[in-house]
Amino acid sequence: MELKEAIAYRINKLCSERELNPSSLAYLCGMDRSTIYSILGTKSKNPEIATIKKICDGLDITLAEFFDSPEFNRLEPVIK
Repeated sequence: MELKEAIAYRINKLCSERELNPSSLAYLCGMDRSTIYSILGTKSKNPEIATIKKICDGLDITLAEFFDSPEFNRLEPVIK
């Protein structure tokens, strides 16, 4: 799994736990729905940390909680 896929997976997982759809998440985060959909889809290749922080704020979690997930612990090194 690549970083972008791990981010999208984590967002989907958090939304599922809270019974949110992408539109509801966008509303909570004060973001455009298109931004959320581009992160979850293939349009956004590398979401900015500031965008992920807004998502965390909307979900009332910290960045540390967002990234403290098995998906991120299993990522392959980018530099070898």
